[in-house]
Amino acid sequence: MKSVEPEVFLVARPELDYDEVARYLREVGGESWLERLDRGDLDDELNDPQNLAEFAGRLCYRSWEPGLNPNVRKVRTNSGEYLENILRSLHGSVLEHVSFSFVLHNVSRVLTHELVRHRPGVAISQESLRFVRLQDIPFWFPEWAREDAELMKRATALLEQMEEFQGWMAGHFRLDDEGVPFKEKKHKTSFMRRFAPEGLGTGLVWTANVRTLRHTLENRTAPGAEEEIRLLFGKIGELMRAEAPDLFGDYVVEDGTWVPQWRKV
Repeated sequence: MKSVEPEVFLVARPELDYDEVARYLREVGGESWLERLDRGDLDDELNDPQNLAEFAGRLCYRSWEPGLNPNVRKVRTNSGEYLENILRSLHGSVLEHVSFSFVLHNVSRVLTHELVRHRPGVAISQESLRFVRLQDIPFWFPEWAREDAELMKRATALLEQMEEFQGWMAGHFRLDDEGVPFKEKKHKTSFMRRFAPEGLGTGLVWTANVRTLRHTLENRTAPGAEEEIRLLFGKIGELMRAEAPDLFGDYVVEDGTWVPQWRKV
C-alpha cells in the first residue's frame, strides 16, 4: 500500500496561429486588433487562451473596430474589460473554443465516477485496469483519517491484504510465464481488478473547455461536494487563475469553495 496525494498536471493549452488570424482580419478589415496586440495593448504576454476567447467574441459582432458593423459605435480596447463583459453578459459559447488538458494523477475511482457526470465539453482517457496489472495499491487518506491511529492501522492492513492477493493471483495464473498470450493476460487482469478498492489511485487525461471548467469548478468545490474532488478542483482552480486570470479572476475562494461573480456563463 502506498499513500498518495491527488495531483494535477496541466499538459496542453490553446495556441493561436497569429499569421492565420492576421490573414482573416485583413479580409474583414480588423487589422487594428492585431496592431494593438503588437503594441502590447491587447495582452502583455500573448495569452493565447484569452486572446482566442476574445477573437471568437469579436467575430460574433464584427467588433474589431468602430465602423465595421454599423450597429457598433463603441469598441472596448482593453482585453480584460472585454472578457469581463463576456462573463457579465453570460456569452459562454465563445469560452467553449478554449480547452485545457490535465493529467489527474493518483485520483481515486470514487473521484472519477463523480467526474464523468460532467460530459459536455469534456474528453476523457483513463488508465485501464483491464490492461494495467496492479502491483501496489496507491491510496489517498484525508487528513482527518490519518489522525485516527486505529482506523489507519486497520485500513492499512486491509489494503496490504488486497495488495498481497493481487500478487498471489498473478502467480497463480502464471501471468509472467514465457509465452503467455496478451489476450490471456488481459482476460485475467480484468478479473483481478474486481478485487481492488474503489479508492485505488488511478490516472486520466481530462480535457475541458473554459465554459465547462467554470461550471465544474463551482460545483465540485461546493461545501456539499465529495472531499477528494473538492481538493482536486481547488488545485485546478489555482492553475486556471494563473493561466487565464481574465477568465477566472472573478472567483472568490471561501473555505475552499470557489464562488464566481458571474454564474451560468
